[in-house]
Amino acid sequence: FTRNLRPLLNRFGSDPNFTLVLFNLDETTYARELAPLAGHYPAVKLGPPWWFYDSLNGIARFFAGVVETAGIYNTAGFNDDTRAYPSIPARHDLWRRAAANWVAGLVVRHIVDEEDGAAMVRQLAYDLAKTTYRL
Repeated sequence: FTRNLRPLLNRFGSDPNFTLVLFNLDETTYARELAPLAGHYPAVKLGPPWWFYDSLNGIARFFAGVVETAGIYNTAGFNDDTRAYPSIPARHDLWRRAAANWVAGLVVRHIVDEEDGAAMVRQLAYDLAKTTYRL
């Protein structure tokens, strides 16, 4: 299905004024098809994992599957739909905790230092969504 994006991305994928946030319902396509696109085209951001990643382990799978190829700065952070207002604070809290846990794993393995880790957590918890959606 990503081949259908080729004309759009060839024309606008490197345009600094264009942002395309991609979401998908198939967990396996994030790492296999979407992360490489986000890693190649500066305008492409990976939308947050909702339905199938809506758990601590699911979010960890998202990070494990996409960050190596796309990097954190090619993700959209976390935004939520408004189908269930009461669950929104809990889902955002889960995202923040999962992001902090994932980055802490990088810090304890000395892949990133504490200062960079703190900056990464802030990006994942707040700044990436604000930047992606130009808020």
